[in-house]
Amino acid sequence: MHDNGEEKTDIVVLIDEEGIEHDFALIDRFHFESEEYAILVPVIYSEEGENGEAFDFEDEAYIFRVDSAEGEEMLVEVEDEKEWHQVASAWEERAQNIEYEDDDDLL
Repeated sequence: MHDNGEEKTDIVVLIDEEGIEHDFALIDRFHFESEEYAILVPVIYSEEGENGEAFDFEDEAYIFRVDSAEGEEMLVEVEDEKEWHQVASAWEERAQNIEYEDDDDLL
């Protein structure tokens, strides 16, 4: 994501079944068919960066469906294999199109 021409990463904190917080980077959020989905990647923090805030991302991405209940948004991990593959394919195509558009901006 970009903010005033600078790359900006939105961090989402998820809490697992044991109450442990995990930071994820929001890579993308998009509509597919009649649902909204979010692509999240676990964040790995390092002490070597400026202000101790440097981080990197794990290679594995997670797909979450964005559900709304009583005006609150909730992220629900997509566990259905068919739905996961359909959304993953749609996101890969979307990511390729975004990369292609970014390449056009360089010309």
